[in-house]
Amino acid sequence: QVQLVESGGGFVQAGGSLRLSCAASGSIFSTNVMRWYRQAPGKQRELVAGITSGGNTNYADSVKGRFTISRDNARNTVALQMNVLKPEDTAVYYCYLLNALGRTFWGQGTQVTVSA
Repeated sequence: QVQLVESGGGFVQAGGSLRLSCAASGSIFSTNVMRWYRQAPGKQRELVAGITSGGNTNYADSVKGRFTISRDNARNTVALQMNVLKPEDTAVYYCYLLNALGRTFWGQGTQVTVSA
C-alpha cells in the first residue's frame, strides 16, 4: 500500500504563487511516475503535470511556463511550484503515484483558490 499526503494549498490572489508538496510512503518502488491532477467544481479531473523517477516531465498546455513539477527521490516527495496563478487554476489538487507494479494511488487532495 502507498500513502500520499499533500500540503501547501490555500488562498491567493491572481498573479500570486503557491507551492504544493506531496509525501509518499509505503510500497513506492524506485521506478514510478508521480503526477498532479486537479478538479474544479463541475469539471472532470485533469492532468496538470507529471514527472518520472528519471526526471522526465510533462505539463498541461494551460500551465506550461507557469508551473514547475519537481521531485526528491531520496525523500519520496513531489512538489508543484505554481506561479502567476489565475482564477481558472482554482481547484482541488491531487497527488498521484503509479508504481512499478502498475498500481495507482491518490492523495486526499488540497484546495487551491485563486481570487480575481
